Amino acid sequence: MKYIFPISVALCLFTSLVSHAFYPNKTKYAISLSFDDARKSQVDIGIPILNKHDVKATFYLMPYHMKGKEQQWKRAAEAGHEIANHTASHLCTGNFRWLRKQNKGLEQSSLSFLKHDIKQAQQYIESHTGATPKGFAYPCGQTFVGRGTEVKSYVPLIAETFNYGRTWNDETANDPFYYDPAQIRAFSMDGKTFEQLKALIEQAKFDNAWIVLAGHEVGDKGAYTVDHGALQQLIEYIKDPKNEFWLATVQDVNEYINRKTRGNDKS
Repeated sequence: MKYIFPISVALCLFTSLVSHAFYPNKTKYAISLSFDDARKSQVDIGIPILNKHDVKATFYLMPYHMKGKEQQWKRAAEAGHEIANHTASHLCTGNFRWLRKQNKGLEQSSLSFLKHDIKQAQQYIESHTGATPKGFAYPCGQTFVGRGTEVKSYVPLIAETFNYGRTWNDETANDPFYYDPAQIRAFSMDGKTFEQLKALIEQAKFDNAWIVLAGHEVGDKGAYTVDHGALQQLIEYIKDPKNEFWLATVQDVNEYINRKTRGNDKS
């Protein structure tokens, strides 16, 4: 009688094997630092901290906020930081009062508008940094246009245009064997102390977890600010070998996972 090896047992063994050596240098978890909007404090305060620690992060740029700092963003790209797209208009739900004052909102927008808006941002970013964005971050983490029965997702547009899309303010890390590259989940790291960030990361960990953190300003404490002291402590914590993290840009981790899960990479 032929013995049939249970699929559940096979999956358990496979998971056990990959959980210990899935990422480079036999690390158990991947982590990416990302920043939205191209805020001036990112190039003035954030990037010097990252460069000091030889860390590469992902920056989702908007033409409006880039103005006056284009050369610094070009140098950031040349230094190896990932330059990505965050639209030109930054449309979120019109329930935000700052958008209502401009008579704007995703509820009254369309896929054709977003396609043009994203293209406009792409052209500006390319011309001023020399980098071609392969990634995208949804403003406010919101992925729709329209109202009610007319609501449409613009996730397919991002999937067609970029290698990946990143959301925001989520509640889970990414499972490399399940996640959708067009909807990579990210935690907010704004307004948190180092101890709060450390607790967030520790709670988010599971076998092979890819944790993406997203912030805005870099400086002193604030609701939409990554505290510069907390950022330095966070980097030191992540880089400590005993914590078993691979720290890389969103694009680099996404590409690595794609290679590994397609079976084309034997490393």
